[in-house]
Amino acid sequence: MVDFTSHTLARAGTWSDAIDRCVLTYDDRFLRRKVLQTVSDAALLVDLTSTTSVNHGDAFQLDRGAFVAVEAAPEPLLSITGDLVRLAWHIGNRHTPCQIEAERLLIQDDPVIGHMLAHLGATIRSVNAPFTPEGGAYGHGRTHAHEHVATAHDH
Repeated sequence: MVDFTSHTLARAGTWSDAIDRCVLTYDDRFLRRKVLQTVSDAALLVDLTSTTSVNHGDAFQLDRGAFVAVEAAPEPLLSITGDLVRLAWHIGNRHTPCQIEAERLLIQDDPVIGHMLAHLGATIRSVNAPFTPEGGAYGHGRTHAHEHVATAHDH
């Protein structure tokens, strides 16, 4: 049984006064059509026109006009400290989503990447925290596959 339906995503800063909220992991925030449970235990059918990367602070606008806020859920992550610039380069070179903070980097708990970073001198610590990584280089967020953006140099 679906209590609410949303066909529209409102980006952070464009909405106010949520009537409910959904707390979702990073992977769960990449969706097109899915039934979500809100914190008040309502069933929300999200049915967007295309697969979308939903960010902490965004909201689903219900068909009746109200908003359901999106919050990043705490999840298992690796906290990385050390030479952050060098380590961030290696993380990015492997196309691994990364949350960049002043004193640490956060990535999803991936033992292979964690081992590689430790081998490069990083200090790795397991944490449970909300994950809000940087968006893509062109501001598009996540996609299913790598896309090439044509430039004047391509012709």
